[in-house]
Amino acid sequence: MFVLATVYRPPGHHTDFIKEFADFTSELVLAADKVLIVGDFNIHVDNEKDVLGSAFIDILNSIGVRQHISGPTHCRNHTLDLILSHGIDVDGVEIMQPSDDISDHYLVLCKLHIAKTVNSTSCYKYGRTITSTTKDSFVSNLPDVSQFLSISKTSEQLDDVTETMDSLFSSILNTVAPLHLRKVKENSLTPWCNEHTRTLKRAARKMEHSWRKIKLEVFRIAWRESNLSYRKALKTAKSDYFSSLLEENKHNPRYLFNTVAKLTKNKASTSVDISQHHSSNDFMNYFTSKVDTIRDKIVTMQPSGTVSHQTVHYRSPEEQFHSFSTIGEEELYKLVKSSKPTTCMLDPIPSKLLKEVLPEVIDPLLTIINSSLLLGYVPKTFKLAVIKPLIKKPQLDPKELVNYRPISNLPFLSKILEKVVSSQLYSFLEKNGICEDFQSGFRPYHSTETALLRVTNDLLLSSDRGCISLLVLLDLSAAFNTIDHTILLHRLEHFVGINGSALAWFKSYLYDRHQFVAVNEEVSYRSQVQYGVPQGSVLGPLLFTLYMLPLGDIIRKHGVSFHCYADDTQLYISSRPGETYQFEKLKECIVDIKNWMTSNFLLLNSEKTEVLIIGPKSSACNDLERCLSLDGCSVNSSSSGN
Repeated sequence: MFVLATVYRPPGHHTDFIKEFADFTSELVLAADKVLIVGDFNIHVDNEKDVLGSAFIDILNSIGVRQHISGPTHCRNHTLDLILSHGIDVDGVEIMQPSDDISDHYLVLCKLHIAKTVNSTSCYKYGRTITSTTKDSFVSNLPDVSQFLSISKTSEQLDDVTETMDSLFSSILNTVAPLHLRKVKENSLTPWCNEHTRTLKRAARKMEHSWRKIKLEVFRIAWRESNLSYRKALKTAKSDYFSSLLEENKHNPRYLFNTVAKLTKNKASTSVDISQHHSSNDFMNYFTSKVDTIRDKIVTMQPSGTVSHQTVHYRSPEEQFHSFSTIGEEELYKLVKSSKPTTCMLDPIPSKLLKEVLPEVIDPLLTIINSSLLLGYVPKTFKLAVIKPLIKKPQLDPKELVNYRPISNLPFLSKILEKVVSSQLYSFLEKNGICEDFQSGFRPYHSTETALLRVTNDLLLSSDRGCISLLVLLDLSAAFNTIDHTILLHRLEHFVGINGSALAWFKSYLYDRHQFVAVNEEVSYRSQVQYGVPQGSVLGPLLFTLYMLPLGDIIRKHGVSFHCYADDTQLYISSRPGETYQFEKLKECIVDIKNWMTSNFLLLNSEKTEVLIIGPKSSACNDLERCLSLDGCSVNSSSSGN
């Protein structure tokens, strides 16, 4: 059912409007699968500081209604006229300014795409039905696995064993849980509604009909009381729903942050439907060309004939890391059981099912992992990634390729192997004190919170002493995707002390990787990964921090304080108001950082790098802001006095 509603809200506070509109819209989206609400709301949704506008947007997000107007619709440059939709695709929004003689509001046009569907609450997709008996059926179909129990002596043998095991698992799965077309229900936009709230809603509507028909005061009072009961129950049900949701996912930080952001910060979910305007090959071409373009730009910035990535001297540890140690059955069992059961299309069987049948298949899995560690070789099937394009921000246009970032999904077993390597490598780094002290990314007991506390504490202490502080927030362009494999291997060997079969393993891990894009049930061609570390991997972030090791020494050489989190670097230096010449150190430091990054195929994005002046209100701050120039970085003053 399609419902079109027009709304006019007179100017003024009218605090009851938010409550009434929430009830009105909630009833509409429950009663109809396609809703369009248009009109002059006289609410300044364009002003983020407007309390009424923020409350209004919160209501829309909580109900699942989209707002499509982003420009001024009034002669005073405010967005007052809105188009709200639920279950309808709206595009081609155009705002036309008519003559002032006609109206002080602008004409708003849009196109509606209303698909005719048989059932709006469900669709059909291919999938498998995994039941409680699937595990027993899978185990009973397992053949003798003794062929997988011998340690592979060559890389070719390891590839054959891995591919054979994947093929065997896939074949058995197709036998016990074949693919078939099944009905998949769409997620409800108001999942907190239950039978109790629906009963109260029906009772309230019944009282309303009685009052409108007979006009007796007793029915009006009964309608009002029924409405109050319904609203109270709906509020309680919503609160209970989100409380339960947060409790169930308390160990899933990403889910918690997304949920809390939706409830408190007007942020919608990032699960935006990917545009049908682009094929999987379009995405693959874009992601590949983006990295190539950045690399080409870096090459043009490098001094001709020089390769300076080796010029920074770093004391190699006395102890060397020659080889990985094999693991036992108990360690592998703990790793698999403690890992999140994430599954991608490259897995031969769902990770959840693998955990259930683990006792019966752990021996061949252990053999493959230990063979990889001993040979210094990563099986080819572990080096194939499927890319899922992810919209960067919910409010961005999903039709524009530039608004997507590539997220790599790797086979479950490949990430188990990476965890084994990561654990042994990190133990070596900690034992030899190789990790950067002021790098908080991807390390136990280090986080964005510890980084924030340290930088904030230093700046506040400087401010208390009456000093002016200069804070530079460096931004890199696609840093994880542009790092050079040759330089990374050089860093692992000479800066970290990795050699022998361990270094061979990392070389195998980095080279001969491939990836493809899967979107809208379509896969792209396979593209070889020439640069970078795989996003979505276990080792990628750790390898990136090792790639950045020389940066700390470059900054310290200039006497500048700093703190890093992954590819984000904060530089800061403080001085007395009369000694701002000290900030010249920061200028020289940024020049050296940029030169080092260019030589290491990292692109410093000056347009997004920000500079903040922090300190007591004084003419020195104003003078500094006027004369400050740090390699084209934008300057924003932020005064915090004693």
